[in-house]
Amino acid sequence: MSGFAPGRPQGPPPPPVMPAISPPDGLPTPARWRAMAVIILGITLAVLDGTILNLALPGIAQDLRATPSESIWVVNAYQVATLALLLPLATLGDLVGYRRVYLGGLLLFTAASFGCVLSASLGQLVLARTVQGMGSAGIMAVNAALLRLIYPRRMLGRGVAINSMVVATASVAGPSVAAGILSVASWPWLFALNVPLGLLVLAMGWKSLPPNAAARPAGARLSWLDVALNALMFGLVFLGADALGTRAGQGPQALAGGALMLGAGVLVGVVYVRRQLAQPLPLFPLDLLRIPVFRLSMCTSIGAFGAQMLAYIALPFLLLDHFGRSHLEAGLLITAWPLAIVATAPVAGRLIGRVPDGLLGGIGLGLLACGLALLATLPAQPSNLDIVWRMALCGVGFGLFQSPNNHTIVTSAPPHRSGGASGMLGTARLTGQTLGAVLLAVVFSATGAHDARGPVIALALAAAFAATAGVFSALRLRHGGPQAQPARMPAEPR
Repeated sequence: MSGFAPGRPQGPPPPPVMPAISPPDGLPTPARWRAMAVIILGITLAVLDGTILNLALPGIAQDLRATPSESIWVVNAYQVATLALLLPLATLGDLVGYRRVYLGGLLLFTAASFGCVLSASLGQLVLARTVQGMGSAGIMAVNAALLRLIYPRRMLGRGVAINSMVVATASVAGPSVAAGILSVASWPWLFALNVPLGLLVLAMGWKSLPPNAAARPAGARLSWLDVALNALMFGLVFLGADALGTRAGQGPQALAGGALMLGAGVLVGVVYVRRQLAQPLPLFPLDLLRIPVFRLSMCTSIGAFGAQMLAYIALPFLLLDHFGRSHLEAGLLITAWPLAIVATAPVAGRLIGRVPDGLLGGIGLGLLACGLALLATLPAQPSNLDIVWRMALCGVGFGLFQSPNNHTIVTSAPPHRSGGASGMLGTARLTGQTLGAVLLAVVFSATGAHDARGPVIALALAAAFAATAGVFSALRLRHGGPQAQPARMPAEPR
């Protein structure tokens, strides 16, 4: 007979309480190596194609019956498309997954590279390069965010150091790689090699890259109006600043177009930023800029990459025209800089977590400023050793700065905003490089490029940029490191 037993619970027993499962802390060792190989190869392709065409522009202009000024658009189209889409694709990575955005960008980059090979006119090549830049933006936008998923927290500094070393080396290797290819083949082969390499990396990434660990932020979406405003702002500012720099000294009428584009970009930026301030998860991550250490790290990055670009473009003029070195000698002398970065990056990676990032970056940028100042004050007839050790000092300083600075940018953002932080990292690098190139064009227009005065002034300006960036880096010490959080940072979704 059934009955009621006092004190005995009624109904089915409650389900057992399952322990909370925290997101995985990185990948195990074999999987981590495979994923990191994808990251290294992908970012190498994307960064290398930003500078690989400089030596090929005369041949491209001749083959496609274009003027030298028109052929510059082959480079500008890639840079503008990359810069305009970095932040939208970083936000898309937060929403749909960094793996999907990375592989989609890689697929687009590879297909556009094949389109570049088949281009029969300058217009077709510029269009293909625009699409290639869009694919490159997909790779760069989530590159650092994927590192955060690949490496355990205790080893993230090592991953950032490897990635920084690859980016720094690829940034300056473009002309050397192009010279090697163009010595045995025509310019379409600069793009043809991307196709098999891109397909290989795509196949590897499909199997190796991890999915997002954090859930999609609640209520987040991608506004196409904001995407358009973002692209217009960066595109107009880039093209306007470039026009002002390249046409400096040609009179007021020549500068009118550049000033108009720059003013339109600023106006669009005002409208865009006002829209972003009202959004809880902005496309342009103003929420991350409220973090003091993040904001200072962005300023550090812009200043350092501005200094690097000023020096890299000015040094060949100084070595070739003033010191009388051959192209081969100049190339070998400049190679001391990236080789020093390669040697220093692992050391910087091991120091991350032991030495504050702000202090390590400040020391590195101080060395970079000293090296640049010493290059600007070379004697009238320097020996190769006089040049090499100064180049190496610059490389050591840049290597000490880049990895800790990137580590702070990546880790100072909450995990669900890793995409935004990754996009801002790439945006800071491209913004600094653009600023440096524009300032150098202004200096060369005012002083000339083929005597010592112009390159020396550019190197002195680069030293000032590096020193200013070092001050921004040191100011981070007041805020206690990447863990500092702003008062109004959106909470991570549960």
